[in-house]
Amino acid sequence: MLGNERQWQKLGKILAPDPAVPWMVSHTGASMAVPIDGGPEFDVYVTGRDARNRSHIGKVRLTLEGEPRVTSIDPAAVFAPGEDGTFDENGVSYPSMVHVGNHFYMYYVGWVPTVNTGFQNDAGLARAVAGTDDWQRVSRAPILPRTDSEPFGTGSVQVLKEGDRWRLWYTVFLRWGKGPDEHRHYYVIRHADSDDGVHWRRSEHACIGIEDPSEYAVGKPSVVKLGGTYHMWYVHRGEQYRIGYAHSQDGLEWTRRDDIAGIGVGPSSWDDTAICYPHVFQYGDALYMTYCGNEYGRGGLGLARLPL
Repeated sequence: MLGNERQWQKLGKILAPDPAVPWMVSHTGASMAVPIDGGPEFDVYVTGRDARNRSHIGKVRLTLEGEPRVTSIDPAAVFAPGEDGTFDENGVSYPSMVHVGNHFYMYYVGWVPTVNTGFQNDAGLARAVAGTDDWQRVSRAPILPRTDSEPFGTGSVQVLKEGDRWRLWYTVFLRWGKGPDEHRHYYVIRHADSDDGVHWRRSEHACIGIEDPSEYAVGKPSVVKLGGTYHMWYVHRGEQYRIGYAHSQDGLEWTRRDDIAGIGVGPSSWDDTAICYPHVFQYGDALYMTYCGNEYGRGGLGLARLPL
């Protein structure tokens, strides 16, 4: 595991909401970085919200050469909400991408507003030819259909392809609060695997569960494998979002060590209350993390570095 003396170095805010960019008027949320020819430039797919508070997925160009910075912002979203009546009619978010052959697979979360619970989430899948952003839904339905053991929907995911095996760590809702004094949603991280990246075998085993009595949400997994060890950064929430950390030898049984996550709130005003939605990727001799600050990304998108 990564030692507890290893602290992420915050490199600052790299992106902020901009009312002049329709897909990121109010938020720059959960993201995924895709290297261009191995780096140092990356296309970062970012969850933004439009003027109607609907999530879209847009794209910016990030360079890690010299001082890390965003060099361009696509003016239009690359992926928009689905047809009226579908599971993603009111928003698409939390991109997780895998490059296989001539295609990229993009797993995402769809949103619909509801009456009693406020919203419902389900995971979807789109695909595009590598080098394009012509994203086509593999299905207009979720890729993880609701079941009796998972009746409340699924959220953010992380996908890795290891040989012929596809692995999925995903957020699953356990229940909704029953009154105004109870937290409104409870969720944890589970695991599934697949032979084709579309049809999944799920387990009810919780990789990262709720441990603290004040905690009610654990989600947005970001998994990297270094040597023979899996490392996961994720969010957990009591009063506010924080980033946690766990390690595993097989990707199924995890040792939770939030005390050595290596990153916390502050000191900047945009991330001094909450820190959430990590995406961790390797470039050169370091790990990098994109993450969100206060209010689910209303404060902006930041970047941090951890030398290996």
